[in-house]
Amino acid sequence: MAEEVERLRAGLQDAVTVLDAPFTVQSGTLAGVSVLLAECGVGKVNAAALTQYLVSRGARSCVFSGVAGATAEDLSVGDVVIGDTAVQHDVDVTALGYAPGTVPGSPPEWQADDELVAIASGVARTTAARGEANGSPTFRVLVGTVATGDQFISSPDKAAALRDVYDAACAEMEGAACAQVCAAWGVPFVIVRSISDNANHTATVDFRAFTRLAAERADRIVTGILEALADQ
Repeated sequence: MAEEVERLRAGLQDAVTVLDAPFTVQSGTLAGVSVLLAECGVGKVNAAALTQYLVSRGARSCVFSGVAGATAEDLSVGDVVIGDTAVQHDVDVTALGYAPGTVPGSPPEWQADDELVAIASGVARTTAARGEANGSPTFRVLVGTVATGDQFISSPDKAAALRDVYDAACAEMEGAACAQVCAAWGVPFVIVRSISDNANHTATVDFRAFTRLAAERADRIVTGILEALADQ
């Protein structure tokens, strides 16, 4: 969404638009790293289509950021999930003997790049510690599974099911589609999600109220990841 990418766009240096439809994709430098920056929109098809385009443009790794609903019971609005695993919870071919979430011909889940996960989680925890030292609201960082589906989760029962079946930390609508494309092409990836709601009956209200705060937090973490990569 626009709220999730506008802060990154503001910091992009030497920005050049390389694609204007159906996605706006810009190249430039962010935190000392040459990047392609884009907003994919909502849903798995959009995420997969944009990821494929970025890979075709030569992207060597992918950081997918945005907001999500918490499914882990100890997460709150403003907390951050670093996705080390991604699953598609709305895929159901169990009638043919496949495990829940498995796309036939693909693994049941996709693993993020270990180095990117380590960098992202380290940056997130440092960001949280600095905020606490400066008197800003602190937040928790959890490394875990991101459950993706073309559904906005606003039911406690559904959130509990995602937790029970997939050990999901959060639910969102794009990450695993990006992960599937990246895995197909051998492109390292990591998913950064800032919690905007608790995936329950108040999710719609929470999402609208806290999306901007959560997106700002994700922005700081993505910038920190790039800074860490620039120093390598």
